[in-house]
Amino acid sequence: MPKFAANLTMLFNEVEFLDRFGAAAQAGFHGVEYLFPYAYPKEQLAEALGHHGLSQVLFNLPAGNWTQGERGIAVLPDRVGEFQAGVGQAIDFAKTLGCTQLNCLSGIRPAGLPEGKALETLAANLRFAADQLEAVGIRLLVEAINTRDIPGFYLCGTPQTLDVIAATGSRNIFLQYDIYHMQRMEGELAATLEQHLQRIAHIQLADNPGRHEPGTGEINYPFLFGHLDRLGYEGWVGCEYKPLTTTMEGLGWVTDMGH
Repeated sequence: MPKFAANLTMLFNEVEFLDRFGAAAQAGFHGVEYLFPYAYPKEQLAEALGHHGLSQVLFNLPAGNWTQGERGIAVLPDRVGEFQAGVGQAIDFAKTLGCTQLNCLSGIRPAGLPEGKALETLAANLRFAADQLEAVGIRLLVEAINTRDIPGFYLCGTPQTLDVIAATGSRNIFLQYDIYHMQRMEGELAATLEQHLQRIAHIQLADNPGRHEPGTGEINYPFLFGHLDRLGYEGWVGCEYKPLTTTMEGLGWVTDMGH
């Protein structure tokens, strides 16, 4: 049975962010993830986790100016110093929050940036981050995101992402596999999960179309959950979806699908 983690960026957004920890625990979640922790004192976040008995499953490395449309800086040659500083900041938060895996968003490749330079920059940044994280017992994750939701996002498919990971030569970089994004880009969900399970350290979900909760769209989640059980997946599954109505009203899918 998958272990579900509440994505607090998207779930329970009827309440203030710091109140979402309690809401997640009350709803039966034991783990949480979210985009970024950096707007809050790390001690305050750690207190919320401890008070509600929650594990911090995942968050992202700093990804540039999110409100201005940036979706990661790892692919940008002129932002390497900023990227490296962000790795240090993320490690500082992760240590306090007890988080053992961090995700890197590659970012959007500018139109004028040659493909070769983009790949070289990303591989070098990932290698740097992986080494820094490995030294403190944290795994680096990297994910592909569909280019319909984020046009121009550099990593947009599973084979491409695995090729970039291989190009780094690092043993401390793993795949974060987002079912929703990869349904939109490539399909073949069950086969991909089976083929690459040893490289997948974290899974995220949402249904398609609409990016709502499982059961609202075309993805056969009862089959996929059973498939993950058969494959022996023991990691977390992050619930990174937009509730169709309210979060609590939409959580019936967990029971409906036999979990």
